Amino acid sequence: MTYHQTTLKLPAYARGIHVITPIIEEAIAQLIPSSAKAGLVHLFLQHTSASLAINENADPDVRLDTEDWLNKIAPADQPEYRHTLEGSDDLPAHLKSIMIGVSLTIPLIDGVLGLGMWQGVYLCEHRDMKGYGGQRKLVITVNT
Repeated sequence: MTYHQTTLKLPAYARGIHVITPIIEEAIAQLIPSSAKAGLVHLFLQHTSASLAINENADPDVRLDTEDWLNKIAPADQPEYRHTLEGSDDLPAHLKSIMIGVSLTIPLIDGVLGLGMWQGVYLCEHRDMKGYGGQRKLVITVNT
């Protein structure tokens, strides 16, 4: 088994849920030899206030509804939160990251991500970008 690895610096995204599948696909195409057809792609986000998910990539309402739901589950501006050093959205961002997670494993099929027809990889940015979100680092490891 051969391992290929790179770390991407993703652009800074506003709070919300963003499809980053094309960025990942481009990185994989540059990372692995064209002869690599099968394997596993592991994605790891090196942050505690953002997360990674796989979900529908066709209708943007899915992303908006998911963001709304997450904000109901872990709302900002709650007086019982102790961890507010970086703002009222800081602890809710950490809670959302715990719920969704920061890593994914996806099969490599015929040299590309083995996602379903309607699936895409999401970067879920949970910060309001008041100096604390910014660029995120994504480690991509491909085992072929």
